[in-house]
Amino acid sequence: MKLRRWKAAVTTAVALLGLTTLSTTAAQAADVAALDYVALGDSYSSGVGADAYDGSDCRRSANAYPQLWKANNAPASFAFTACSGATTSDVLASQLGPVNSGTDLVSISIGGNDAGFADIMTTCVVFGESACVNAVNDARAYVESTLPGRLDGVYNAISDRAPGARVVVLGYPHIYKINGNCSIGLSERSREAINSAADDLHNVTSKRAADHGFAYGDVRPAFSGHEICTSDRWLHSTTWPVWESYHPTAEGQANGYYPVMESLA
Repeated sequence: MKLRRWKAAVTTAVALLGLTTLSTTAAQAADVAALDYVALGDSYSSGVGADAYDGSDCRRSANAYPQLWKANNAPASFAFTACSGATTSDVLASQLGPVNSGTDLVSISIGGNDAGFADIMTTCVVFGESACVNAVNDARAYVESTLPGRLDGVYNAISDRAPGARVVVLGYPHIYKINGNCSIGLSERSREAINSAADDLHNVTSKRAADHGFAYGDVRPAFSGHEICTSDRWLHSTTWPVWESYHPTAEGQANGYYPVMESLA
């Protein structure tokens, strides 16, 4: 059962029992309904690519899915510490401050930068197919061998600080539509390799999330038909500023990430 529905059920039960005066019941209902939300993670959570940035180096966007969830659900408190370029080590070092025993909801996407996502895309664009596939294969080996332990470190830290929180882990989309409408750019073999790395991230992250009792949101189906090399893409290809490349647009945050977050929170 979703956290907000559970709280709504408790609030209704308190009201029906009539144990207190109307004013006291209303106060209790407001307290029960209060929800403290912390959004952690990397650039896919901070909203890189979605414009309307906060001016910080973390490039937190007003169009990022955590901000959209906040706007539509009015939590009692909201802390947005997700940051562009963040790795699991960065989450542990600088993002967990607002997470505590009173936290009800945590969201996070993390792991892509540990695997060297940005460097891989640079290699693929600049050095061609062979170098691209080799870089992706190295990253896939890292994801399978080393990333699980790093995710465990982050997930354990969240659970230790907020043992009662619902934690929603979000994955990553496929970047490319295979056999799509791109006439230039990377080879199909390179695109397939990059998408396969996203599948590996999904497999590892979903398993680690499940083992920690966290909800996991697979965003690949939501982005299907909206990858690069489609006519209605929700992801930037190579663009300027270059750090927006290969990140969700505002449409990708609103139509790809937000509905998945809303369904699980």
